Amino acid sequence: MRHFRRTTGIGLFAAIVALAVDQLSKVLVVVSAGKLSAGVPVFPGFNLVFLRNDGVSFGMFGGTAPWLLVALALSICCWLMAVMLRTRNRIEAAGCGLVLGGALGNVIDRLRHGAVTDFLDFYVSTWHWPAFNLADTFIFCGVAALLLAGPLEARLGQARS
Repeated sequence: MRHFRRTTGIGLFAAIVALAVDQLSKVLVVVSAGKLSAGVPVFPGFNLVFLRNDGVSFGMFGGTAPWLLVALALSICCWLMAVMLRTRNRIEAAGCGLVLGGALGNVIDRLRHGAVTDFLDFYVSTWHWPAFNLADTFIFCGVAALLLAGPLEARLGQARS
């Protein structure tokens, strides 16, 4: 059996934390759905809301069968898991884990509700960014980590030398 890599542990930890935080936040939002349906101002430029998105980012592909989006997300998760298991780059492993945790959080929503629970509403004046959730945030941060993993790991390696 192959030796369990530290990088795999980092990636799994990131995935579990992202999934747990996402699901906890969504439970709190669903419990408060009545209060959030009209939006609750938190500070200028930010409201908490309760929305369900049956599409993907920005509502694209809305109306697509949930099982199709679940199948696509799970396929991507399998690929990311393979990348995470092979990498020796800690930042890449963490990035894969964040994307995995976020994607699985949204998959759980699609399986339970047929759509994803969104609740973070940022705006400037009357222009609102499409509402999103913490899973989306973890996915974004994970992709950013994947894009920056090589250069950051090289710099960290040089700093240790």
